Amino acid sequence: MIANTPKPPYYAVVFSALRTDIDEGYLETAEKMEALAKLQKGYLGMESARNDVGITVSYWESLEAILNWKNNAEHTLAREKGRTLWYKKYQLRICKVERDYGFEK
Repeated sequence: MIANTPKPPYYAVVFSALRTDIDEGYLETAEKMEALAKLQKGYLGMESARNDVGITVSYWESLEAILNWKNNAEHTLAREKGRTLWYKKYQLRICKVERDYGFEK
C-alpha cells in the first residue's frame, strides 16, 4: 500500500536491511512495531518492500516525532533484538520531503 501523506514538508525515515536466516519472532515483532508506530504522535504512514534487501519507509511530521519514536521503550527493545538476531546489516536515512507528486488511475 502507498502511504497517503500530507502536503510537504514532512520527513521520511528510510530503513534498508539485510536479514539473517533467523525468523523466530521477527514477523510478530514487525507487526507489533507497525501497530505501535501508528499510535505515535506525528506518524503519517509507512511503505515497505522486501526482496534481497528489505526497505521500509516511514513518514513523520517532524524530527521530534522521529526522535520520540526512536526513544520509545518497546521500539528500543525491538531494535536490540534486530541487531542480535534478525539483521546482518541495516542503514537508516532521515530525509526531509520538500516536494512530492504521484499518479493514480
